[in-house]
Amino acid sequence: MYPPMIGISLILRVLVPWQDLVDELTLPGIEPILWHIDDDPHDAPEADVLVTERPSNPRLRSRVSRIKGLKHVHLLSIGYEWVLEHLPKQVSLTNSKGAVEDATAEHCLALVLASLRQLPRVGQQQRERQWTRTWTSSLHGSKVVLLGAGGVGSEIRSRLLPFKPAELTSIARAERVHEQGYPVHSFNRLWAILPTADVVIVALPQTPETKQLIDAEFLSAMKNGSLLVNVGRGPLIDTEALVQELQSGRLHAALDVTDPEPLPAHHALWSAPNCIITPHMAGDTDQFIALVSELAVNQVIAFAHGEKLANRIIN
Repeated sequence: MYPPMIGISLILRVLVPWQDLVDELTLPGIEPILWHIDDDPHDAPEADVLVTERPSNPRLRSRVSRIKGLKHVHLLSIGYEWVLEHLPKQVSLTNSKGAVEDATAEHCLALVLASLRQLPRVGQQQRERQWTRTWTSSLHGSKVVLLGAGGVGSEIRSRLLPFKPAELTSIARAERVHEQGYPVHSFNRLWAILPTADVVIVALPQTPETKQLIDAEFLSAMKNGSLLVNVGRGPLIDTEALVQELQSGRLHAALDVTDPEPLPAHHALWSAPNCIITPHMAGDTDQFIALVSELAVNQVIAFAHGEKLANRIIN
């Protein structure tokens, strides 16, 4: 059914986090082994390939570096910054680009709408059985700044446009015309438009350049009553500075990612006013699982037969 295995041992040992992947990868020449980087109490057994989620516990990330015989890591996510310092030399890396963008963009839109239309407040009124009409802001007519023009940023933009924002400005590191035909401005443009933005959406990857990009100076430049949404990475925002702005009542926020993460139970961000927090769940949909699983299976089979891998980060 499959072409001969090339350049690796007769049996390819593959660590996978879900039983469904074990079932799908039980194929000639492949030995799937159930092991979850978060949940298994022991380090991984020797293996050629690791298919893994991003561990929720940062202390467990180093487990990747201790896998004997490892040749390739495939991530069930787009983000890969967490694994780089733990990736042994000569180990290749791929991610799940193409499988998570739609789910993340959909969740981002939900956060924006829930915050602008004050759904948490209305939900509380429902629990208190209060019939009180609430006047809100909306995407329609708002000025939106979108930080990020990659796969996630592009999908977010396409979902925002039907809501007829007054302005929708995409910003990324380099100025260019996006392949879809719209202009992408550089960060130099940000400071001119930030004070007029009603909504600022963060969909950037975590890099040394973007870490704490949204600092006290950035937040102070946002206009009163504006909304900050983060579906990128938690460390892109100075959490302490954001908490201060929220506690003052000046800004609103909707966050799928935080710093630290997981957010400790005692953290001030939990009780900050005008803040929606979801537990890094933007990609957690049934459709995402189906897409990411299909990609993982195809990647493992391709690796087993010496074929070209999709989404290579490190060769």
